[in-house]
Amino acid sequence: MLNSPKTMKNLISLFIIILGIFLTSVNIYGSFMSIRPDVFFEDELRFANDSPLEFDLALEQINKKDSETDLNYSERLTDVIAKSIAHIHWEKYDPEKFNQLIPLWENYFLYFMGKFSNIPEFEKYHFADYQRSLQRGIGICGDASMVMSQLLDKNYITNQIITFPGHVIVSANVGQNQKEMLFDADFGVTLPFTAEEIKQSPSLVNNYYLKAGYFDYDITAFNRIYNNNYQRWNGVKHFITNKYYFEKITYILKWPLPIIMIISGIYLFLSSRKKRI
Repeated sequence: MLNSPKTMKNLISLFIIILGIFLTSVNIYGSFMSIRPDVFFEDELRFANDSPLEFDLALEQINKKDSETDLNYSERLTDVIAKSIAHIHWEKYDPEKFNQLIPLWENYFLYFMGKFSNIPEFEKYHFADYQRSLQRGIGICGDASMVMSQLLDKNYITNQIITFPGHVIVSANVGQNQKEMLFDADFGVTLPFTAEEIKQSPSLVNNYYLKAGYFDYDITAFNRIYNNNYQRWNGVKHFITNKYYFEKITYILKWPLPIIMIISGIYLFLSSRKKRI
């Protein structure tokens, strides 16, 4: 009978096998795909001429040179990250257009979370892993700051992620006498001030953004942003703790889980048939 325990067990076994095969196939397909959008048009970008560097070139340029001081490297890295991550108009486009919703073939855990959890952080996902951010090639201030913080950590440069209402930057103790300096890796601007100094006098930043090619309306926005209380975070693990570990776990599990499903399904199916015999 169709509703007998053995029949149901066989159907469940077959479902597990088929789902495991499907997810394995999705993973294999994804290994030939790139998370980076195919093309960027100027009207899609927040800044002019902001199409990102090729991923391989970005990976090459983020490495610290032997001759660089921590300060020289931090300044250059700020510029490289700004050129490697395009700041798109996130609010204007469907999340699937720029792979803000992580595709099924990239990570099915993150895809299903984005589709069905109703959690905004997964609907428009920001990678914790800096290489995945650079590979996708899009992001906003939080993405750029997380990339920079991890690369500074990798090079043993003490740093913190600093969040102002509406903007995220990085601080590092690399100035003269290890004085704190600020790095806006989204806009590619180095600020030789502490967070407290720009909070007390936001106009200190004006010339630095103007020299980098930004406009008066950007300066007005930064003056408003920096004239607020801020919060410090000790790296990406502290900044997005739960998501950081969830992302790590899902990328570890995405291959073995469907294989375990296939093996388990076959075992259940065969054990059911043996009992019948």
